Amino acid sequence: MHEKQSIWKKLISRTLGNKKTQSVTIPVFCVLIGLIAGAVVIAVLGKNPFSAYYNLLQGCGLAPKASYAGYKSILTDFLSFLNYLTPMIFAALAVAVAMRTGLFNIGVSGQMLAAGFLSSILVGYSGLNAVLSKPLVLLIGILAGALVGGLIGLLKYKFNINEVVSSIMLNYIIQYVCSFCINTFYVDPVSRQSKAIAPAARLTLADTVVGNLKMDIPLGFVLALIAVFAVKFLLDRTKMGYEMKAVGFSRSASRYAGINVGKNIVVTMLISGALAGLAGVTYYLGYFASIQPRVLSSTGFDAIAVSLLGSNNPVGIIFSSFLITIVDKGSTYMSSAAGIQAEIADVITGIILLFSACSAFISYLLSRVKDEEGRKDK
Repeated sequence: MHEKQSIWKKLISRTLGNKKTQSVTIPVFCVLIGLIAGAVVIAVLGKNPFSAYYNLLQGCGLAPKASYAGYKSILTDFLSFLNYLTPMIFAALAVAVAMRTGLFNIGVSGQMLAAGFLSSILVGYSGLNAVLSKPLVLLIGILAGALVGGLIGLLKYKFNINEVVSSIMLNYIIQYVCSFCINTFYVDPVSRQSKAIAPAARLTLADTVVGNLKMDIPLGFVLALIAVFAVKFLLDRTKMGYEMKAVGFSRSASRYAGINVGKNIVVTMLISGALAGLAGVTYYLGYFASIQPRVLSSTGFDAIAVSLLGSNNPVGIIFSSFLITIVDKGSTYMSSAAGIQAEIADVITGIILLFSACSAFISYLLSRVKDEEGRKDK
């Protein structure tokens, strides 16, 4: 028995113990364990977990369905998936940038709503043509998100107000102010949501006919990929990124080294808010074309877990966003095809994130195993 345990320890240690690759191997290991645990839950319900997971892929256009409705195909499903994925990438990047400086931006959903609302009323209802309105939507979204994020950073710097408290309070303020304005001035009497924006201002080319297909083409997806590599370059290759990282490790040591801690806190939250603003416009003026009053998008909160799953690495966020969005987006088709309640997808996501949250503990265990092996070799 002890020999078998020793073999397993050595195998796991050699597979996951390399510190240079742990940022990739440990999250992948956690995801696999989470998927296995999710499969057990599905099996307990009397369903086939392999079929259920395949249904998730089918619902996202990553696997073919048995049949499709008119004007639809696997390609239209995949483009709809990318459309849903785009705001998640921006939102997770917003969380990751804040965490680089040791800040916890839990106000991404509020920043998304502020950006989406201001862009809608200033451009979405303006009647401008597409050439002017689409860039303006992006610009207003960036400025609105940065304004809210910068305010959180300023409150932290000037008055040492915890960013979690201020961002939660701003979430409520933005939520109810936008709700009041929508219900008073911009409500659609039929849907009880805000009036739909003009197609020219929308960042998704909805129902675009290509051949015999009607596609939703997400213009923001390419911008999201550009943002990933721009943030990666900023954090890893610039003086600003180095200072942000230093402030995140120790503010007192950074001050001693001559780094302006206050400036870095404010700038970090400005950048984080700007990314959240892009998430907002690609969500409210991209995937959707209106805003539901008194509701904050869950994307801003899910992005916290997605960023952690991606180890707060911009490139890792692409893969973690992809995985979580597959489970979320594909849950509807899984429910109809396999007869499994869509809420089970949330359970699977929660299990994956729970195991991913243990990555630091797994890293600690691996270091202990390696220390034991080192003592035995001596």
